[in-house]
Amino acid sequence: MKINVARSAPPTLTHEGARAATVSPYQALRRSVLSCLLWEKGFYETGQDIAARVEDLVAQVDAAKVRALIVEARKQHGLRHVPLLMICALLRAGKPEGVADLIEEAITRADELAELVALYWRGGKKPLPAQMKKGLARAFLKFDAYALAKYNRDGAIKLRDVLFMTHAKPKDDVQAALWRSLVDGTLESPDTWEVALSGGADKRETFTRLITEGKIGYLALLRNLRNMEQAGVDTGLVRDAIIARKGAKFVLPFRYVAAARAAPQFEPAIDQALSEAVSEIGILAGRTIVLVDVSGSMNAKLSAKSDLTRMDAAATLASVLHGDRRVFTFSDQLVEVPPRHGIAGVDAIIRSQVHGGTELIGAVAYINTMPADRLIVITDEQAAQDTMYGRLPAPTPKRAYMINVASDKHGIGYGNGWTHIDGFSESVMRYIFEVEAEE
Repeated sequence: MKINVARSAPPTLTHEGARAATVSPYQALRRSVLSCLLWEKGFYETGQDIAARVEDLVAQVDAAKVRALIVEARKQHGLRHVPLLMICALLRAGKPEGVADLIEEAITRADELAELVALYWRGGKKPLPAQMKKGLARAFLKFDAYALAKYNRDGAIKLRDVLFMTHAKPKDDVQAALWRSLVDGTLESPDTWEVALSGGADKRETFTRLITEGKIGYLALLRNLRNMEQAGVDTGLVRDAIIARKGAKFVLPFRYVAAARAAPQFEPAIDQALSEAVSEIGILAGRTIVLVDVSGSMNAKLSAKSDLTRMDAAATLASVLHGDRRVFTFSDQLVEVPPRHGIAGVDAIIRSQVHGGTELIGAVAYINTMPADRLIVITDEQAAQDTMYGRLPAPTPKRAYMINVASDKHGIGYGNGWTHIDGFSESVMRYIFEVEAEE
């Protein structure tokens, strides 16, 4: 028997058995990063496996592309920890060029100064690279007394430790005095709800004062709506603050859904705020068909401490689109749902059918029979093998987008007429609008 024969490599498959696309290391890095809440377990993969893959891919991808992706992940998608991991991976891969500038740009919260060092020392303490020291020293200059006091936490690595390690130079006498207070432990406590309530202050008075003075962040506002309701804070004051959206730049769309579930009486104001936030992006021209994955794997929690799921994130994206649209869900079946906006749209999508398998390929084939100007699929891409159609078909509409809201290793929505997008922030919708506006 002849054994000296060429053997083809086994096909790459999704976790549910469909043939996955072959992608470049850069494409693989994007899909692993832009929906990644670091160390959080997915439905199919552990957080540790995803983090290890990110580090491995950083070493394979051109450093300039990695640096740009880090900035995109932090500033457009609102991700905090995975950009820091990627900075460490660049340094470990021997790619220090431009890292000091990158750190200065990517670090936007004072606690990230110590978090970056902690990530770099994950495998044991070692000297910080020169580029990391320079970047951290520059980033330190950005933070005022409030920011430093708010995030001067009692962790293994403190802000004063970072200050000593980097030999940062203050820009003036005022900052020099501030840093001496940080070193001496005499920073004035920040005026936050956590500090006030831990000191025994009245809840209603504290929340009322912080809202009135504009001293509560928007995410903190959304997360404390139930506390405010229980404390008896004036509902009109709270509603006005929700609608005003002060400081809402990095609040991801699904955060509004969580707030509405926690405090249903404020849902109308939350709905209005969410709609206004996304309407700033624009309205897509023509007819849009939106296809949302409601399979079992989409029930994976975004984080261990969160009640929100990938399905919540996908349903929120589908429910904030403006313009003429039809909305369908797919799992084991294909179901059309009312094209509602906001929280009502999210609920309609999630309750549309049983959350079973991922019959993505057949769903797209059926949708292709319908007239539309664009097709938007929002999914984790872990399609099941489809014996009838075999592979993901090319879309009938001229424009077709596959939005991946998970960090799984393989997906199917590349090439063959598909524009692949990763992430679950409103930036993915902004990208679609901007691409089509330039046509």
